Amino acid sequence: MPRVLSETDVADFRERLCEAAERLFAERGPDAVTMRQLAAELGVSPMTPYRYFEDKDDILAAVRANGFNRFADALETARTGAVGAPAIGEAVGEAYMTFALENPHAYKLMFDFNQPNTERYPDLVTAGLRAQKTMTGFVQDALKEGLMAGDPQELGLMFWAAIHGTVILELAGMTPPGASRWLFKGLNTALMRGVRPQD
Repeated sequence: MPRVLSETDVADFRERLCEAAERLFAERGPDAVTMRQLAAELGVSPMTPYRYFEDKDDILAAVRANGFNRFADALETARTGAVGAPAIGEAVGEAYMTFALENPHAYKLMFDFNQPNTERYPDLVTAGLRAQKTMTGFVQDALKEGLMAGDPQELGLMFWAAIHGTVILELAGMTPPGASRWLFKGLNTALMRGVRPQD
């Protein structure tokens, strides 16, 4: 008879499984990973993961939601820890790059994978929207201080696209280590000039 698992037992195993899945999904691609491989990675029977997750897509959604929430935590902390829109923008950009470069497996799964049936995973949807909100938050700060003019959603996406592009190039080995930071600094300066209010 299997032992009764406490909430802590369940949470601990789910976390261990998600950590293993994050690495395997990123290394091999989600389509190449099976539930059996995930079980073997943790040294448990092939059926054990099904006690905690419905299927592989359920695990992937949990991994990605966790990544988005950690990402949002980092950006929100950076935003609240700086004073003045320029300093906030710089802090958020630095936090973004630090998270992406220190968590490449999570970052690639978050942004380079199209989750099937996303509507089935409300935690993932909520986490994704939270992350997106953090990217427009510092733009709203700049708009309030009169440093930018335009739609905050559109401007947020422009800055997001710029920083994401520089990070992905570095993670793919297309630019040397550290290049994303100076590349984004130049892009950020150019974007800020382009979206300043007209005299």
